[in-house]
Amino acid sequence: MNLVLWIIYAVITLAAIVFLGLREFHMLQLNGYKTPEHSRWMKKNAKRYILPAVLFCVQFLLIPLEYHKLAAASLAIALCFFNAIIALLNKPGKKFKKPLVYTARMKRMMITFGILIAVFYVIAIINAKQFIPDSAYRSDSRYLPTMPIPVHISFRIISIAPSFILVSSALYLTPILVPLSNLINKPVEKAVQNWYINDAKRILSECPTLHKVGITGSYGKTSMKFYLDELLNSQYNTLKTPESFNTPMGVTITIRRDLKPTHEYFICEMGARRVHEIKELCGIADPHDGIITSVGPQHLETFGSIENVVNTKFELADHVKAKGGKIYLNGDNELIRRKAPEYPNAVLYGLQEGNHYRATDISVSDRGTEFTVTAPDGETKRFSMKLLGEHNVQNVLGAIAYAHGTGISLDKLTLPVKRIAAVPHRLQLLDKGGNMTFIDDAYNSNPSGCRAALNVLGLFDACRILVTPGMVELGAKQEELNFEFGQEAAKACDHIVLVGKNQTVPIYNGIKDAGYDMDNVFVADSLNEALAHVNAYQTDKKKIVLLENDLPDNY
Repeated sequence: MNLVLWIIYAVITLAAIVFLGLREFHMLQLNGYKTPEHSRWMKKNAKRYILPAVLFCVQFLLIPLEYHKLAAASLAIALCFFNAIIALLNKPGKKFKKPLVYTARMKRMMITFGILIAVFYVIAIINAKQFIPDSAYRSDSRYLPTMPIPVHISFRIISIAPSFILVSSALYLTPILVPLSNLINKPVEKAVQNWYINDAKRILSECPTLHKVGITGSYGKTSMKFYLDELLNSQYNTLKTPESFNTPMGVTITIRRDLKPTHEYFICEMGARRVHEIKELCGIADPHDGIITSVGPQHLETFGSIENVVNTKFELADHVKAKGGKIYLNGDNELIRRKAPEYPNAVLYGLQEGNHYRATDISVSDRGTEFTVTAPDGETKRFSMKLLGEHNVQNVLGAIAYAHGTGISLDKLTLPVKRIAAVPHRLQLLDKGGNMTFIDDAYNSNPSGCRAALNVLGLFDACRILVTPGMVELGAKQEELNFEFGQEAAKACDHIVLVGKNQTVPIYNGIKDAGYDMDNVFVADSLNEALAHVNAYQTDKKKIVLLENDLPDNY
């Protein structure tokens, strides 16, 4: 092997390192920068790493083949070819649902990663510089009978094989070096995070009249946040955490960037994937009151058990109780109802008897929903809204209950309720004109949400089509719950399009178990293929297409 070949090899390998590294950083970001979660994701997607793992082992054959020039050069060229394939498979340009965001944290990690890669390359270059080509040997070099290599009296033998191995190892180990960069930076990131959090706490302390309300739940919390903001805004100056900003840094960014002294209410969405994460958020936002919209089998992979989910959600109730505030609870949720007696400050809302705020006489159509609210003092009021489905009544009722508790009369809440619009990607009705309307429920499906979405689909006298990749992050119950989802879908849909052959096997089996006509089931590899198939359906009726969940790029 010669130096020119090594230089070509090193350049191609570096390109592959950059492209593969960007892809791995993207997946790490989608996994919330959580190294354990990213490790589980890597295990699930082990097929991605078969080629680098095989090449990592094969490259060490360069050492015994070093002085078999043709064989060594051939192997190096083959490795170069495969490294080029890795570069092409990971080259930038693919459109992602949520692209890589070059945050300050991401840039710091990339610098650390670059340093790690540089270590491999520097050592490789130092070794390559020592390489003495065959022409440097004296023409009268002796050959030992047992060694087919040139040897001088000093017996100095310099090998370039380690230089090839070092640069290629940097590539093949990139999936490990990326999360390693995250771990190396952890102390720095913790210090940066603490500085921002403490600054957010300082800003909140300078707003003594600001009333803070925390909202959490396994599902429904983002919708509740938007609904409550609409109602409170009819009388107060409010600030809410935007979109799905429900992590410590999301809440911190909102406070530092958007909070003004004129704000009267801060509505803080609180998300959690692990035990004590709600407690951590309460330590930042310090809410006076709280709302728990639901408790269910969401993120069981990281929580471990439903008991951990319950206890974590009620960390908000514990904080509010200690502050002497009120906790508003969805009294129709069985797990919440069991826990409610521990909180004398609880205000229950729901459709069932026994709730302090109750919705009755619900009328649902494909144009909206009407219902009557009864307050704790017996006052009643009829409400109408554009939102579809009985399940939406629960969240709007919770928002009404909290707003009424702040002093806004039921009468004054009727108009804001009428103005409530669907939250993007949460049963959002999208009329595409012509023969097709979408019900966009693509955000983060769960068992309760899937049932509600199928109920909404059933409101329409049309050709009802379901497009879904199923539900994820349900731990050991994932297969069972997706099987049940398939059974329920079979009762509500005229056509079913599943996205992802492996992911949707339990749904497919549930549909089949329900005795559904499997000729009306199609399994697509991608959402684009699924939508193309939906467009191809021939029907005299209007098509109503339910988009139930849209898995992020790391699935």
